[in-house]
Amino acid sequence: MSRRALLTGGAVGAGLGALIGGAGGAFGGFSLGRADASASARFDDTTEPALSVTGDEPGFGGEALPCHGEHQAGIVSVPATNVRHIAYRLRDETDRASLAGMFRVLTGDIEALTAGVGPLADPEPELAARPARLSVTVGVGAGLVDRVDPRLRPAWLAPLPKFEHDELGHGFDGGDLLLIVQADDPLPVAHAARMLHRDLDRFAEVAWVQQGFRQSRGSEASDHTMRNLMGQVDGTVNPTPEEDDFDEVMWVDRGDGQAWLAGGSAFVLRRIRMELDSWDRVDRPGREQTMGRTLSDGAPLTNPTGGEHAPVDFDAKNALGLPVISSAAHIRRAHSVDRRERIVRRAVNYDDGNEAGLLFGCFQRNPLTQFVPIQRRLDEADLLNEWVTHTGSAVFAVLPGFKSGEILGATLLA
Repeated sequence: MSRRALLTGGAVGAGLGALIGGAGGAFGGFSLGRADASASARFDDTTEPALSVTGDEPGFGGEALPCHGEHQAGIVSVPATNVRHIAYRLRDETDRASLAGMFRVLTGDIEALTAGVGPLADPEPELAARPARLSVTVGVGAGLVDRVDPRLRPAWLAPLPKFEHDELGHGFDGGDLLLIVQADDPLPVAHAARMLHRDLDRFAEVAWVQQGFRQSRGSEASDHTMRNLMGQVDGTVNPTPEEDDFDEVMWVDRGDGQAWLAGGSAFVLRRIRMELDSWDRVDRPGREQTMGRTLSDGAPLTNPTGGEHAPVDFDAKNALGLPVISSAAHIRRAHSVDRRERIVRRAVNYDDGNEAGLLFGCFQRNPLTQFVPIQRRLDEADLLNEWVTHTGSAVFAVLPGFKSGEILGATLLA
C-alpha cells in the first residue's frame, strides 16, 4: 500500500492513529520545543524591550522580540537577516466594520507568533516555536485610510512624484496594506506570512511580495554597515535613536495634523534593479569615483584611511585642482546641508534568480520633505544612475505601536 493511501484512507487512517497513539515511547516522549501557552507573560510594553527566550533551548532561534510598545517592533531594532514585504489590496466588500475585525485578528496572531506561540488553529505550531527575533510591522496605504475616512489621509500618503529614471509598472507599486515580516531565520518568516495571510484572505488579496536579505547577524562585526550586491557599504550616514533630533526625523507627531498616526511613521519602499553585468565591467577606481567612497571599507575618498565614518570633505581638491569627490558622485548627490532632509534607511538585497538589486526601504516623518528632495538630486545627476533602475515604488503609513490588551490600528478606527 502506498504511503498516500495509508495516510488518506478513512478506516486505515484511523488504524494509523491508533498505531501512533500506542507508540508512546517513540513519539510521546519527544519534545518539539514549542513554547508554553503563557505567552502573555513574555509580553513587554516598553519601547525597546530586552529579548526573551522561547522553547526549551536558548541561543540562536530562541530569541523573541516583544511586539508591544510606543512604536511597532522591527523599525529601530537591530535589522534582521531575512525580510519579506507583503502588500495587499482590499477586497471591494471590505468596509470600516470589516477592517476592525481584520485588525483584531491580526493583532492576536502577531502577539502569538512573535512570542514563539502558534496562533489559534495553527496546524503546525511547532514552526512558530523558534521565532528568531521575528517581528511584524504593519503599514496602511491611501486606499485603506480612505475606507475609514478620507479626511484622515495625510498629503504624503500617495504615490511619489514621477522621477525621470523611474521604470515603474512591473507589479511592485502601491498597495492598501503592508506587512513587513522579518527574522534572523527564514522559517519563522515563511510560517508567519502564511498564518497572517490566513487572517487577511477574506479581507484583501495579495498585490505583491518582495523578499530581501542582508548578511547574517554575526557574520560581520556589529558595527559594520551591510553591503549591497554591488559590493558597496550601503547606509553609512543613517540617523540613530541616540541622536537628539531622531524623533523629529522619524515619528509622526500630534502637531502634524494626524493624531491617529502619532507615534507612527511614513515608510517608502523602492525596488532598485542593479545592472550587475555592466557594473562588472567597471574597474575599481571607476566604481569608487561613482560612489565617492572606497570599496574596501566605505571610507570617503577624501580620507581613504579614516574608515567608513570619517567626515567627508566635499571641498577637497586633487593635485590638478579638481574635486576629489565628483559633483555627480553618489554621496555628494545624496548629501544635504538641511538636517530636515534625512531618512532612516532599512534596505535589504534581493536576488530572485532572474534579476538582483536593492529593496530600499526608509522611514521618516514626511516623505515629501525628506525622501523626495534627496531622490530628486539623485535622479538629476547621480553617476550611479547608469547601473540602477527604479522599478517599484510604494508609500505606507506605519501604524503607531500598541500595548497588551489593545488592538493594532485602534487609533485609526477610533
